[in-house]
Formats: sequence, C-alpha cells, structure tokens
Amino acid sequence: MIFILAKLVKWSFYLAIPVFIFGIICFYWIENSNAQNLYDEIEKIPACRTALVLGTSAHLGNGSDNLYFSYRMDAAAKLYAAKKVKKFILSGDNRVDDYNEPKDMKKALLKLGIPDSCIVLDYAGLRTFDSMIRCREIFGQDSVIVVSQKFHNARSLFIADKIGLTAFGFNAQKVVNQKTWRMNIREFFSRIKCVLDLYLFNTKPKHLGEKIPV
Repeated sequence: MIFILAKLVKWSFYLAIPVFIFGIICFYWIENSNAQNLYDEIEKIPACRTALVLGTSAHLGNGSDNLYFSYRMDAAAKLYAAKKVKKFILSGDNRVDDYNEPKDMKKALLKLGIPDSCIVLDYAGLRTFDSMIRCREIFGQDSVIVVSQKFHNARSLFIADKIGLTAFGFNAQKVVNQKTWRMNIREFFSRIKCVLDLYLFNTKPKHLGEKIPV
C-alpha cells in the first residue's frame, strides 16, 4: 500500500511539472500580449464610444464593501467625467435572483452621476470570456474600453484580440490586502483556462441570442 502511494505521489509530481510550466507560459503570454493597450492614466487612454465594465460582487461574504467593485465603479465614472466614453455596458452574473452584478453596478454608477440613458445591462456576463464575446456579437461593438483591475484587463484584452475586438484597458485601482494571494492563484488558473478555451476547446458563451443596441 505504501509503495502504491509513493508511486502515485511520484507520478503526480511528474505530471504537475508540465502543467506548471504550461501555466507559466500562459500567464506571461497573456500578461505581455497587449500591455501597450493597458492604461493607468486617464489622460493617455484613447476615447471610445463605449466602456465595458466587468462585474464582481459588490460586497464580501462578511457584508463589507468589495474594493474590487468599488474601484471599478470609480474608474468607470472617471472615464465619463473625462469625456472618454458616452455609453456603458455593465456585464456580470445574474444566475440567481438574489445576486445581480449588473444591477448593483448600475445602482453604483447612478450614484456617481452617470445618466441612466448611458447604461446598458448585460445579465449574461457569467465570466470574462462571455462578457468579451457578447460585447462584440450581441452588443455590436467593434472597439471598447474595458474597465477592471490591471490583471483582469490583461486577460480581457487577450480575449478581445483573438475575437477581433479592438480593446483598451483602463485599470481600476489595485487592491492590496491579506487575501491578494488568493486572487493571484485564481488568476493563474484563469489564464490557463482562457488559453485552452480560445485555442483548444473553441468554447462558446453560455448565452448569445438576439442583438441588443447600445
């Protein structure tokens, strides 16, 4: 029994090495592929008609504000105030009745002074992959400014480049706390999945449907 367990551990280690190497390749491929189109300074980002704001939970499990969400909303409001965009697509998850990322984003942006007439909701942005493809296929956008944190924007623009969507990333403020390492690990595996979805599995969004004007 001990011999079998030792064999399993040994082969698991051997299998983990190529997976880890592949993960490193995916991570830095995505990190560097569109770095020139990621912007921290609002003065430097090109103007586009539409911004795609990527959703996340407005609150953490303990009920406190989620800074990833808050900083994205602040970044979106800055784009509008600087006249860099005229319209917003708020794309997020709404798979259950009591969890509605697009609705929460709209509520936050209205409080920040964005007119209701400038906002379009995408309730089927179940993940970044879906949000980017739907931005082009459902909402008919050829160019867009993506609003999220830098690590997320890098992956978003990688997807956009593959599907023929011209995209620029406006980086929301970075979140640094004791749980940042969890986000880094999650992003590592998200980038592996992103590459596999685009180049191996030919994955499609869960929901497409009729076109929606913006």
